Amino acid sequence: MSRTLILIGLTIVVIGLLWPWISKLPFGQLPGDIAIRRENFSFYFPITTMILLSVVISIALWIINR
Repeated sequence: MSRTLILIGLTIVVIGLLWPWISKLPFGQLPGDIAIRRENFSFYFPITTMILLSVVISIALWIINR
């Protein structure tokens, strides 16, 4: 259990350090992502991005648990 928490913590730290480069990737701006912008209202639902990340995470977990 403690090993898992340490790995999760290290992963969060690595993502935080790499964030300036990660934020420049086109995730969140893919075709199929819903973005509604009005004068006083903004709604964003990144459905395509969520599906893509889900597939990538599922494949990674499948490879790790093999």
